[in-house]
Amino acid sequence: MLPFAKATRALVRRLGPALVDTSEEGRWAASFDSSKLSFLPEAVIMPRRHEDIGPVLELANAQGVPVTVRGRGTTLMGSAAPIAGGWVIDMLRLNKVRIDAEAGMAHVQAGAVNAQVQRAAAAAGWFYPPDPASKAYCTIGGNIACNAGGMHGGKYGVTRDFVIALSGYLPTGEWVQWGVATRKFSAGFNLRDLWIGSEGMLGVVTDAVLRLVPAPAARWTLLTAFASEVEAVEAVRALFREVRVQPAICEFLDRDSVHCAERATGRPVFVGQRDRAVVLFELAGSASEVREESKKLLAWAKTHAVAQRVAKNREEAEQLWEVRRKCSGAMFELGDSKLNEDIVVPMRAYSRFMRFLAQLKKSSRLHIPTFGHLADGNLHVNIMFNREDADQARRAEAAVERLMRKVVELGGAISGEHGIGLAKTPFLRIQHSPAQVRAMQAVKAALDPRGILNPGKMFDVFEVWKQEKLNLKLPWDHK
Repeated sequence: MLPFAKATRALVRRLGPALVDTSEEGRWAASFDSSKLSFLPEAVIMPRRHEDIGPVLELANAQGVPVTVRGRGTTLMGSAAPIAGGWVIDMLRLNKVRIDAEAGMAHVQAGAVNAQVQRAAAAAGWFYPPDPASKAYCTIGGNIACNAGGMHGGKYGVTRDFVIALSGYLPTGEWVQWGVATRKFSAGFNLRDLWIGSEGMLGVVTDAVLRLVPAPAARWTLLTAFASEVEAVEAVRALFREVRVQPAICEFLDRDSVHCAERATGRPVFVGQRDRAVVLFELAGSASEVREESKKLLAWAKTHAVAQRVAKNREEAEQLWEVRRKCSGAMFELGDSKLNEDIVVPMRAYSRFMRFLAQLKKSSRLHIPTFGHLADGNLHVNIMFNREDADQARRAEAAVERLMRKVVELGGAISGEHGIGLAKTPFLRIQHSPAQVRAMQAVKAALDPRGILNPGKMFDVFEVWKQEKLNLKLPWDHK
């Protein structure tokens, strides 16, 4: 008998079979996320309205049933994988979006897709900037759970910067609302921000009020090339230090990433310029603002870059952006598996980090193509290996730990927008001191005393997980 069979039968009686899927097919579909780590739940709950969620959590809390909340499951860290089994709440039916064009706010249910919100905002003359690479699929609830960012983060910020209010349920099944749909709110503790980035461990978000900004009237795109990664990042540092231009997007691709993109698109990024790191810019704002900033950016490029190319129109700009979009998927020619680590490095440490990556590639004997957002230091380091090759897998594992330790040594963060989930749980204590971890655990215990929401993530490494799935030594295991 399944561990929570009795509780599951009680749940079906309470909600009805239309909302509770116990079929093998339905349970399997909810057993994994984009990390490809699979753990079979006992039931999948598909609420049609947010009021359906309270009874689920009330019963789960009373019976000690683990609960994992998911949207599209695009997380790469295993945050939505139900490692402890139990129940999965699938939020995709809660997907309404309403734009308040007067106030510049979006009233959004957790299952709404990011791109859906962007389209609705644009139709009303507004702009919702957070744009993860998976924006066509990922949900707002998942974005809130991981505090997702994207290419616009350097100028506009990340999801946390756009959340005005949240509502949903505590693990006890009690409904709560953190903030209201106003620009100012200073009544009590800011528990809203505790939920943002908590990966579904402190409560279940059902609805959000999001801040919108005016849609930019003009955009301008520039692609620049550099002889090396160090030259590229040093030039960008000079741009922010001396020119004071704040691009909407500032995307870096190292030479390995460019090579992958060129093979995927079948054409060179720059004709006559081979083996170059590139930085791709987009300016956005009023026509006069973009006109003035483009002059400054082009003057900077002519001084620092070995080549530059301005998009003449949006169609040509889209062709330039194809390089960035294609590079990640094209990396699988370098190995059948990828450890995609979204670390953050302070701008002052950009060059030191690039030199470290060169050493890491050499010592690990692995391809490590890297790209990301130079405006906020959030880089995606992709450690490529072949999973069936035990030696390569071991070297990839060792490279990840060296990477995490170096990032923290440089004053950076082990995650910028992917969260911790399962994959980075062993490294949380590299980032945080014992006192800091205890403080976070105290918050978890206060809001979820029975530990039913998304257990086994962030703080705890299950022994079976450690031995059979990750096979990583924990930092505190080292002498």
